[in-house]
Amino acid sequence: QAADSKREQFRQYLEKSGVLDMLTKVLVTLYEEPEKPDSALDFLKHHLGASAPENPELEALRLEVAETKEKYEAVLEENIKLKAKV
Repeated sequence: QAADSKREQFRQYLEKSGVLDMLTKVLVTLYEEPEKPDSALDFLKHHLGASAPENPELEALRLEVAETKEKYEAVLEENIKLKAKV
């Protein structure tokens, strides 16, 4: 009885958090694929957003983009100030 109660609580938790809905949608998408992929697991990972481990280069690129945005904002401000002087 206790095991059934725990299972039911866990099922409700998955349902409230949207996990069951998301899994159902991805499995339906896989079912409706005309040509089934070689790896169903890779298909699920891809559609659930966990297709690959984080690439170290990706973090470096994110940092570079953030720095470039800061420099861009500074240049825009400088441009506005210089235009005001002219």
